[in-house]
Parts: sequence; structure tokens; C-alpha cells
Amino acid sequence: MPRPPLEVRVVSPEKVVFEGQASAVVAPAWDGFVGILPGHAPMLALLGEGELRAERPAGGTETFTVADGVLKVDQGRVTVLTEHARIDD
Repeated sequence: MPRPPLEVRVVSPEKVVFEGQASAVVAPAWDGFVGILPGHAPMLALLGEGELRAERPAGGTETFTVADGVLKVDQGRVTVLTEHARIDD
């Protein structure tokens, strides 16, 4: 039985940059990239600088440039708190 999609939230000091569902997330941790799928174990990671990708369940990808902060995975939710975040075109 397929797992429900991840609930993803990307937050900068200024605003909520993104809030939605994803079938996978790839984020730049300070020591390399981390991949997150539904059912991932709880985790905290320090973010580095780079591209964060959220694969949408219906297809397509949301891409952001992030720098510094933390990423939390817990109970199907991925929360990214970052100093800088912008949506890439």
C-alpha cells in the first residue's frame, strides 16, 4: 500500500516560501545532500547552501535555493527553516 505524500513547509525569516505535498525531497545538508521519502525516520539536519527539490505527487518539481538553517523530518512532515530561500524558475 503506497504511503501518503510528505507535507512540506519551507520557511524563511520573512515568510512561508512553500507549503504543499511532495513524493520526495532532496535537500543540501551541510555535509552533502539528503533524500527524504514518505515513511522516513525522524531526523534533524543542518542545512548548507544549495538547491532544495520537492518532487510533486502529480508530477513536476518545486526548486528552491536555500542557505543555512535546519531541516526536520517527523511523522510525514518535512519542515525547512532557513535564513535564505527563494523559488527558482
